[in-house]
Amino acid sequence: MTKNVIVTGGAGYIGSHACKALYKAGYNPITVDSLCTGWSDSVKFGPFEKVNLLDLPKLNDVFLKFKPLSVMHFAAFSQVEESVKEPEKYWRNNLLGSLNLINTAVSHECLDFVFSSTCATYGDHDGILLTESTPQRPINAYGASKRAVEEMLHHFSLSVGLKYVIFRYFNVAGADPDTEIGEFHIPETHLIPLVLDAIAGKLNSIKIFGTDYNTSDGTCIRDYVHVCDLVDAHILGMKWLKKGKANRIYNLGTGIGFSVREVIEQSKQVTNKTIPVIEANRRPGDCTKLVSSSFLAKKELGWDPFRSNLNQMITDAWRWHQTGFYSQ
Repeated sequence: MTKNVIVTGGAGYIGSHACKALYKAGYNPITVDSLCTGWSDSVKFGPFEKVNLLDLPKLNDVFLKFKPLSVMHFAAFSQVEESVKEPEKYWRNNLLGSLNLINTAVSHECLDFVFSSTCATYGDHDGILLTESTPQRPINAYGASKRAVEEMLHHFSLSVGLKYVIFRYFNVAGADPDTEIGEFHIPETHLIPLVLDAIAGKLNSIKIFGTDYNTSDGTCIRDYVHVCDLVDAHILGMKWLKKGKANRIYNLGTGIGFSVREVIEQSKQVTNKTIPVIEANRRPGDCTKLVSSSFLAKKELGWDPFRSNLNQMITDAWRWHQTGFYSQ
């Protein structure tokens, strides 16, 4: 029997890595993506259905066609700054699209749901180790829309028996070690690919926003998780539900974090190249240190983020940067 899994946003960065991991684990990942931010070239490990989650009839057709056993939901707009300027775009896409997806899954008796959430649901908790019990106080439409979907899943579980695992995480980094897929955004806003763009000469320099933070080198600290470790957790979450286990919410992080300067320095060592750096003022809203515990995911799921060291993440990202795909 074919084990079909719907992967929304499967043409995007994290979703495409999830599709590869599912394929290697013996599943048939069905990519459902509108391609508004994803890339058709990243769909390599199963069928592709070009569908916007706001298009309910087409979404229903996908479930009729494939009769999936589970859903992994990655599709969302995720630019924090844009979400502040254009909240309607985020509420419509992230919330209504998710509502359509949940309703459709339930109507087809596909009741196992793995949701890609974010630590942005917590809001501003500067300098503490975030756990699943940290109060949620999102400060932008991106975080708020993700939190609303979490609430939606909870209420559907009470009414129709939907089962879910929710993952909240910060900075995803790295790439497929085989360089079949990787990270590519337009515009690019993530630190590691921006640093590598500067190394490759696609940017004139890399900016450090704020050098007077209360950290060892004056720059902010963020938690980074290798994308392959991240999608491993999603498959473990899906298997958790198949065992009949209870609904769960897990943070995914290393609990350590790396500063901006550490990322730049490690990138120099990995590539053996220099990086032109410009020091700039702090950006409004940037916290000093944001790191996330993953104790519960390790304890209950047996999750092991063994790739999530800075050298490995940058090495894999740099190898991907040097492929032809990234030059388009």
